[in-house]
Amino acid sequence: MTDATGELQARPNIRFRQVGRPLTRIDAPGKVTGRTPYAGDYVMPGMLHMRVVRADVASARLVRLDVSRARALEGVACVLTAEDLPDRTASTDIPGQTGQKRLDTDQQILVRERVRYFGEPLALIAAETRDVADHAMELVEAELESIPGVYDPLEAMKPGAPVVTEPDNIVAERRIRKGDIEAGFAEADVVVENTWRTPFQEHAFLEPEVGLAWMDENEVVNIRVSTQVIEHFRPIADAIGVPHNKVRIRGALVGGGFGGKEDLTVEVYLALLAKRTGRPVRLEYTREDSFVGHGKRHPFILTYRTGVTSDGRITALDVRMVADSGAYVFLSPYVLLYALVAAPGPYRVDNLNVFARAVATNNMFTSAFRGFGALQACAAYEQQMDEVAKVLGMDRMEFRRRNFLRTGEPMSTGFVPPSAIWTDQCAERAWAALGEATPCEGPIRVGRGIACYQQSYGRLTFLHDTSEAWVGVEMDGTVVVRSGVTDIGAGQISALGQIAVEVLGVTLDNVVVYNSDSAVTPLAGTTTATRALYMTGNAVKQAAEALRARLVERAAKQFGVEPDAVDMGDNAVFVVDNPDKSLSMVDLVRICGAEGIHRSELSMFRAPFTDVLDPETGQGQAHPDYAYGAHAVEVSVDTDTGEVEVLKSVAAHDVGQCINPAAVEGQIQGGAQNGQGYALSEEMLYDEGRLTTPSFSEYLMPTAMDMPKVECIILESRSGVGPYGAKGIGEPAMTPVAPAIANAVADAIGVRVFEMPITPERVVKALKRQDKPDGTRTRA
Repeated sequence: MTDATGELQARPNIRFRQVGRPLTRIDAPGKVTGRTPYAGDYVMPGMLHMRVVRADVASARLVRLDVSRARALEGVACVLTAEDLPDRTASTDIPGQTGQKRLDTDQQILVRERVRYFGEPLALIAAETRDVADHAMELVEAELESIPGVYDPLEAMKPGAPVVTEPDNIVAERRIRKGDIEAGFAEADVVVENTWRTPFQEHAFLEPEVGLAWMDENEVVNIRVSTQVIEHFRPIADAIGVPHNKVRIRGALVGGGFGGKEDLTVEVYLALLAKRTGRPVRLEYTREDSFVGHGKRHPFILTYRTGVTSDGRITALDVRMVADSGAYVFLSPYVLLYALVAAPGPYRVDNLNVFARAVATNNMFTSAFRGFGALQACAAYEQQMDEVAKVLGMDRMEFRRRNFLRTGEPMSTGFVPPSAIWTDQCAERAWAALGEATPCEGPIRVGRGIACYQQSYGRLTFLHDTSEAWVGVEMDGTVVVRSGVTDIGAGQISALGQIAVEVLGVTLDNVVVYNSDSAVTPLAGTTTATRALYMTGNAVKQAAEALRARLVERAAKQFGVEPDAVDMGDNAVFVVDNPDKSLSMVDLVRICGAEGIHRSELSMFRAPFTDVLDPETGQGQAHPDYAYGAHAVEVSVDTDTGEVEVLKSVAAHDVGQCINPAAVEGQIQGGAQNGQGYALSEEMLYDEGRLTTPSFSEYLMPTAMDMPKVECIILESRSGVGPYGAKGIGEPAMTPVAPAIANAVADAIGVRVFEMPITPERVVKALKRQDKPDGTRTRA
């Protein structure tokens, strides 16, 4: 629906029976009562306990690895090194559903000759008890000869730098060229340039990586594991040298993922030891293991040069991005592409040039993390918007209003998003909700900030993404949904149940969802990229609608009416204009069963299929659609100590259509916490690649005591490409939080801190450098 200006408006309110209600999630009772088993709760008789021996330097040559004493220790069942393994590697690319060739990004399973990062695995130990395995680790003798490493991506690109990834450490390059950048800058009255730095970030999920593996009677390797991707059975099989049908992944409910369980973590190690010993094997990472056992968020260096007219119109934008991929490629090419596409944010930029590179170093490898590159871009472009507005002497909200991308306009890649772009509504609502400013006195200064965003949902369209789901009705009228989707705590499986029962006219307590088993549930793809609701939700809706059509057709015959006169709701089927003509769902299903009418449906949902972006211009379609919103905050800053406190936090997001408002609010509140830590306190410190903050004692996340109440403003344009017009919220909930806080801190103290996290030390440093004797202002 559009108004006179052509702006896409919210579709009329639709009468839903189940969708849009804050129903109790189907996974909630078990979690609340403690009955829900997580991957770490599974044990088997006679199982072995595993440990991973790791390198204690970041760049070295493996001269000697002696495990003889460990093997001889009583209670040790097996010790594996690279010498015991075929010359195979482990995939570091996301598995696809279509059999497309993966990127050549594989990683050595165990160090064979060269250590590339601190904590890289050298050996695997399986023993009768955890204590014996720990003792065996101490008996492993590793002689490592340090070799020059490189720990700064800018240094890694210089001639003569130590080579981590052949031939020149540059693992990916991406670019966008749109319009005439030189003409755009010539038209500008003012040009503003700044460089921003974003940090490593640890996923810090409550549940560390853990799994249990065993061989069954059919010589199939079974792995019960905490993962975001059950399709990993394929690369696991490739890594251990068995057919794909000889590996089965059984996912459990995940105690937090955020992208950190998107890659292979413990699975290959478990499969190797279970296959070698023939016994069940359990591996649970310690927190210190977890800190070096999975990829981190990519640190970025982002230089933004913005040309604007005196009345606040952006004429040109030139962006340079450098991402630290760490020692292995993993998902860096994809993360870089997401950052590239997101570079201008939700703003109209006709003359655009973006050049992005991901560079290998001997730091910890980096990979997927909530926001996936677009978050780092937002951290830069939203702070840049405030800085440009300051130079112009213009209100920062007004500057944004004059440049917002509107519905129906092309974005950075020339693609026109198919849904509504409601950035302005979200920004206005969030800003207004801050209310009256909090008074301050003494050394305390109060400031406010806002950040808007553009965030994709769904995987890259040239990956040809698909998702399958099965929906059936039992003879008593209850509903079963089968899907390979993993639930990482956001209520993915409950949303699928809510969609199915909405279509079939039953209540949520009448549905069971079986999920996350690569052998028996239809493969749904990864629970990543804010894609689960979009992809698998649509697959469930398609399957349920096909099933409903058959049921309604039979009911219409029973009632003597046309099928479009029949509705389903409240566990019954009835004629819309004559509710006295009705059947219970149970009676209808029994009729269908007696007559051999099929009572289930398997459906595949296909995302849009496109070619890759033009390699020279970056033009084309990268994602199915985009979400838009804003986050506003108020902070206080103690100018004596540099401490920052978030006083108010307001999130406004267009989610298209809420499936479950309570679940959406949970995602928004969690995103606010995640983003606040990224902005202010979460810092991974490395010394020559060695992690010096390896636990939660040093790596400081905000607790409930540090968080204000997060006000959630949920808008529903019902224009998204997800079921019922839904958009994604998992990643968008976090994306604008950190730059909103950064803008509020700058507003409070009058000077910008150009590097995150904005620690007390950096605030104090900025204040000390704020005014030079000549009156000029410098950056911290």
